[in-house]
Amino acid sequence: MGHTVVPTRHPYGAHASQYAELWVPENRVHPVIAIIIHGGFWRQAYGAELGRPPAADLAEHGIISWNLEYRRTAGGDGGYPETFLDVAAGIDGLDAALGAAGIADGPRVALGHSAGGHLAYWAAGRLLLPDGAPGSQVRGGRGLDGVVSQAGVLDLHLAHGMGLSNDAAGELMGTTPESDPAAWQLADPAAGELARVPMVMLHGRQDGNVPVSLARSVAMRAREAGVPVSYREFDGDHYGLITPGDPAWEASLAALLELGGAAASG
Repeated sequence: MGHTVVPTRHPYGAHASQYAELWVPENRVHPVIAIIIHGGFWRQAYGAELGRPPAADLAEHGIISWNLEYRRTAGGDGGYPETFLDVAAGIDGLDAALGAAGIADGPRVALGHSAGGHLAYWAAGRLLLPDGAPGSQVRGGRGLDGVVSQAGVLDLHLAHGMGLSNDAAGELMGTTPESDPAAWQLADPAAGELARVPMVMLHGRQDGNVPVSLARSVAMRAREAGVPVSYREFDGDHYGLITPGDPAWEASLAALLELGGAAASG
C-alpha cells in the first residue's frame, strides 16, 4: 500500500513488558485480526521487535495486527505463571483497544512463532483450563478463532526432554515435570485435552532451533484425537517464517487468511 503504519502502544499492566502494539492499516482489506506472539524461547533477550516486521507487512496487506509483549524469563520477571497471565491479559486487552479506536472486531487468529507458538496454542485452550487456573478464560469471553503455529514449541514436556536451548522449557516453568506435574499439565497445550480451535502448523525441515520431529509428534497426536489441525512441512529454516518476502512467511500469511476466512464464513 506504500504507507508507513505507526502502531499505537496499549499497556495492559504496570510492568514495562505488559503492553501490545496495535497496527492499523490505512485501508483495512481483510476482517481478520492477527495476534502476533513472538518467540525467543520465552527469554528476555528477545522481545516484541521480532513481531514488528510481520506486523508492518500485514499492514501492507490491509490486515490489523496486535503485537503482544509479555514478561519473559532470564531477567524479565516472567516464567510460570507470570508469562501465561500476561498472554491471557494481553489477548483480552484487545477488546478495549479496538473499542477506543472505533475499529470493528473480526476473526482473531494468533500467529505464534517458536515459543510464541506454544503460548498461542496454550491461549487457544484457555477454556479447557480449570476455573481459577492461571490464565483461565471467563466463560463467554472472546477466545481465538484460529492459530498459525510457526515452528511452534507446542509440546513443553517434549521440549524439556530434548533439552532445547539449554532446557528453556524448564527455565520457563522453574521446576521439572516430576516435581510439579500439575503446573506442567496446565502450561503444556499438548499434555491434556487438545484445544479444538483450528490450527495450521508450519515447520521447516531444516529448522535448527525447534526440531521438525517435535512438530510431527504433535501433529500425529492431533490427528489421532480428531483435532482440526493442518500440518504443513516445507524446505526451510526457523526464521523464514517471520521474514517478510520469504516463502515461509507467505505461507504464514496464506494460513492466516485461510483461518480468518473460515471463521468469518462459519
